[in-house]
Amino acid sequence: MLERLIRVALQQRLLVFLGALGLAAWGAVSYFKLPIDAFPDVAPVQVMVAMRAPGLTPEELEARVTVPIELAAKGIPSLVRMRSTTRYSVTLITFEFSEGTDIYWARAQVNERLAQAQSQLPDGVSGGLAPIVTPLGEMVMFTIVGGHLTPTEQRTLLDWTIRPAIRGLPGVADLNVLGGFVRTFEVAPFPAAMASRGVTVEMLQSALANNNKNDGAGRVRDGEEALLVRAEGRLRSLEEIRSVVIAARDTGIVRVGDVAEVRNGALPRNGVVVRNGEGEAVWGLVLGLRGADARMVVSGVKQRLAEIEPTLPNGAKIEIFYDRSELIGKAVWTVQKVLIEAIVLVVILLVLFLGDLRAAIVVSVILPLAALATFGIMRWWGLSANIMSLGGLAIAIGLLVDCAVVVVENVEHRMAHAHDVSLSDRIFMTLEATREVAVPLTSGVIIIVTVFLPLLSLEGLEGRLFAPVALTIAFA
Repeated sequence: MLERLIRVALQQRLLVFLGALGLAAWGAVSYFKLPIDAFPDVAPVQVMVAMRAPGLTPEELEARVTVPIELAAKGIPSLVRMRSTTRYSVTLITFEFSEGTDIYWARAQVNERLAQAQSQLPDGVSGGLAPIVTPLGEMVMFTIVGGHLTPTEQRTLLDWTIRPAIRGLPGVADLNVLGGFVRTFEVAPFPAAMASRGVTVEMLQSALANNNKNDGAGRVRDGEEALLVRAEGRLRSLEEIRSVVIAARDTGIVRVGDVAEVRNGALPRNGVVVRNGEGEAVWGLVLGLRGADARMVVSGVKQRLAEIEPTLPNGAKIEIFYDRSELIGKAVWTVQKVLIEAIVLVVILLVLFLGDLRAAIVVSVILPLAALATFGIMRWWGLSANIMSLGGLAIAIGLLVDCAVVVVENVEHRMAHAHDVSLSDRIFMTLEATREVAVPLTSGVIIIVTVFLPLLSLEGLEGRLFAPVALTIAFA
């Protein structure tokens, strides 16, 4: 079979040349479309559930929320292990699945079991599945500076202006906001005023709940058209809350403002964020989806932030203090530089030892062609270009020229003893010289690939970390 392949290649030289150009073009296009990240995704297939139960201590939360959910999840196919972290009023439960499990199928299974366990949970428990992220999913971190904005105003700006715009970008799982105060409306009852007017806390809660909604009121026909009628009752300001009627009596109307203090407040928080030690700040943390192209995500986020910045209050601007693309660029360029240096060094050594510039060029062409073909197979296989996969290609550089050096040297040896031969004779000598070493060279390549195959048998973190090295060497 090898002899037939060599014979066809020598007979159809133009076709082989065009095939090599096509292979190089495919590899170049694949390289520019390859997902690029600093490191391979070493996180297992996992689904995280976050539940919140205000007022429950860690012991109560563990017994009444965490354990029922874990019991309900037992028996899910491919579920490897469960682990949880329970803190005051918050529990985080992680379900880890076997390698190769579809993440969306796993989330559907966990969500189904979570719905089954909902009836066993205490009233007031809320939460659900966390976004599809990994521990390496942090893409961009930024803060808002200038404009003399308070932490509450910065938080409101991030929650209601920036976050919706960022979450719609491809590859973005979520935008977490750290620091600041989440603005709320607070109603603080006056016990003496309530007692003198005969108002209970239940009456106050009921009045606020019933008066904080919009409602439909049917249609009014106008010829061939119909006008929609609705009653707007949603509370929008402190004054509207104060004006809500609690009770109407012969002695007068009792409003919320008569029996309670209505003010702006904030949700309780567990920590604070500072910027350069100068004072309190608010951070935005962009999380990328599992398997997303980190380079494209970072580029899209930075472009969207640049579009949002002109709409911010006067003097306010977005300052990015962590950019994943810097880490990606430095890590990948380190390996790319080694790759280029290795190719240049190999070419110089080929010229020196072969003693023939044309022979050295023929051998040197193998290096970029093999690298480009490897990029094409990597994209087809689903690998990303990272420090491990490109490192495997750098390791393979010295191995790639072995076969080409042996073939070219054997051909040159035969040509050196033949003078004034025709083209057909030269092709025949090339065929004989290549056929003579084809079998041992192919066996050598198989042996080299076999040496790296044990890396594919590694499991867990080691397997996910070193498998790209073995695969890229084998592809090359």
